[in-house]
Amino acid sequence: MATDLQHVKEHLMTTNEEFSRLVREHSNFERKLEDLNQRSYLTEAEKIEEINLKKRKLSLKDQMERIIQQYKSTGNSTH
Repeated sequence: MATDLQHVKEHLMTTNEEFSRLVREHSNFERKLEDLNQRSYLTEAEKIEEINLKKRKLSLKDQMERIIQQYKSTGNSTH
C-alpha cells in the first residue's frame, strides 16, 4: 500500500503543478524547522516562528492529502 501511495505522489509531482508546489513548500518549511531544532535555545520570536511553520506545514500536508484523495477517487490511480 505504501508503494502505491508513493507511486501516486510521484505521478502527481510530475503531472500536477499545484501538488508539486505544495511539496516544495512543505520541504522548505521542514528544512526551516530542522534549522530551528538544531539550536540549543530559541528566542520568543523563533518559538513563534516554529509554531507558525508547523501550522503552515500541516496545512500544506492537508492540501496534498486532498489532492491525493481526489486523484484516487477519480480512478486515475490505475494506469
